[in-house]
Amino acid sequence: MQTRFSQKQLEDPKIADAEKILRNCVHCGFCMATCPTYLLLGNELDGPRGRIYLIKEMLENDRPATEVEVEHLDKCLTCLSCTTTCPSGVDYAHLLTHGRSHIEKTYKRPLLERLFRGMLSMILPYPNRFKLAARTSGLMTPLKSFLPDKLRAILDLKPPLSNVRAAQLTKARGKPKYRMGLSAGCVQRAVGEHINLATIEFLSNHNVDVVVPPAVGCCGALDEHMGKSKNAIMTAKRYIDGWIAEIEKGNLDAIVINTSGCGTSIKDYGHLFRYDPDYAEKAKLVASLAKDISEAVSEIGIGETQITDKINVAYHSACSLNHGQKIGDLPARLLKDAGFTVSPIKESHICCGSAGTYNITQPEIAGELRERKIKNIEATNADVIASSNLGCNIHIASGTDIPVLHVIELLNWATGGKKPEAIT
Repeated sequence: MQTRFSQKQLEDPKIADAEKILRNCVHCGFCMATCPTYLLLGNELDGPRGRIYLIKEMLENDRPATEVEVEHLDKCLTCLSCTTTCPSGVDYAHLLTHGRSHIEKTYKRPLLERLFRGMLSMILPYPNRFKLAARTSGLMTPLKSFLPDKLRAILDLKPPLSNVRAAQLTKARGKPKYRMGLSAGCVQRAVGEHINLATIEFLSNHNVDVVVPPAVGCCGALDEHMGKSKNAIMTAKRYIDGWIAEIEKGNLDAIVINTSGCGTSIKDYGHLFRYDPDYAEKAKLVASLAKDISEAVSEIGIGETQITDKINVAYHSACSLNHGQKIGDLPARLLKDAGFTVSPIKESHICCGSAGTYNITQPEIAGELRERKIKNIEATNADVIASSNLGCNIHIASGTDIPVLHVIELLNWATGGKKPEAIT
């Protein structure tokens, strides 16, 4: 793609990076065939190629974003299916981040939209605030039909709150072979602590000392999704500082992440802080230690399993794991190794519509994608659905009666750990 940035513009290293990404695009359009929003809406501007043009025009002309750019960039799920498809290696993810950050800096959203997005930023990354908001939201249920679509979307999710708390240190049951940290998350600490407990039980049963530092909270991914770059960077710095303090106490073999959306962001810290002299090396270190739980399980080994019944698992490949981290079908292979029957899902590369905060900020499109995903899942006659991302699990569960579990819950049960309550 031809670009026309001035020499002065290119003195900004981030603009120079954006130009390199833009120049890799050859207009081939392969990305359009796998873009969920283009498949649903059929608008060129709601596909990666169209969005690339919009970002190019904003940055080249150094002008504020307009409603057009905001509308179409907001509709992007950041599923990154396009990057898996792209034959030219266009780094769409980082270009989109740049575009959304430009929107956040230069475009003044309507008041209600600003308040809504600000509310998400102030609540979701903080487990105690999230729990309080969830309990309070029950008072709004009788008024649901009168609420805006986005508030109704929040009420429709209804994930049960976690009433337990993972320990800060869990010793290996046998002789310890590894010392690993668990990134317990933010939303996950409020509504998915059972996933953390299953992760800790599995690791402990496989000779791993597990630490969960209280100073390590949100990784910044949620703010990054919304283009709130300053918030995301501040949150990421706190996250990095928390792990560096833990590393100074003793060697860590890995930082285990069981929410793949977070993992994609954390593994990218080296890029995020590449121009920060104070955090560049620390960010690289944390990113180098980050492992999805499936990678950790693969390294440790599953060991003996106890699954004897034929349990049919529909494995949903979370976009952040498949397209973002390029891990592919590793979790599905681990489930098979553990004794489960794993059924492939048609259109497995198409997003379920969760995508961070997308199912809240774009509920109509997210709902259509969820129904499409569930239709393909139900065609497998699965007994249970499994994925590696809490957001996917909550979103899919809101539209089906089939139990939805995290992959590690099944692997933990298969190797002698607690049986998930959803399995009867």
